[in-house]
Amino acid sequence: MVGLFTAIGSFILMEVVSWAMHKYLMHGPLWRIHKTHHVHGKGFFELNDLFSLFFGSIAVALIVLGLEHDNLYAVGAGIGISVYGLTYFVLHDILIHRRIKALGRLQNPYLKALADAHRDHHRTRERDGAVVFGLLWVPIRYFRQQNRKGRIA
Repeated sequence: MVGLFTAIGSFILMEVVSWAMHKYLMHGPLWRIHKTHHVHGKGFFELNDLFSLFFGSIAVALIVLGLEHDNLYAVGAGIGISVYGLTYFVLHDILIHRRIKALGRLQNPYLKALADAHRDHHRTRERDGAVVFGLLWVPIRYFRQQNRKGRIA
C-alpha cells in the first residue's frame, strides 16, 4: 500500500512540480531549450524533449534504486513520475499537439478545455506573456468559454 500511495502522491505532486518548472525555469533561464516548443521547426523532435528525458531518467533511477534497496517509497515515486510522464505524452503530445496523428477531433469537454488553455499558452512565441503553465489542472474559465460557445451540452 505504501508504494501505491506514494505513486499517487508523486503523480499529483508532478503537476505542481511541472507547473513551477514550466513557469519559472522553462520560461526563465531554460527558455533557449523550451523555445523550440513554441517556435516549431521541421523535425519530429524538439530540443524541448530533453525535459522528458530528464524526468524519465529520474523516474527510472528511482525505480531501479528502490528495487535494489527494497525501498517502496522510491519505487512508488518512480512509478508516479512515469505515469505522469505517460499521461503528459498522451494528452500534450498526441491529443493537443498531434505529434502522432492517430485520433480525430477532441470531443470530451475536459480535453477541449485543456486544448483551449494550452492554445492560450502558445499565443505568445516569446519567453514572457504566456499563461496557463500546468497540464492537468484547467482553469474553470475554459469550461465556461465552452458553455458560451455552445460546445458543451
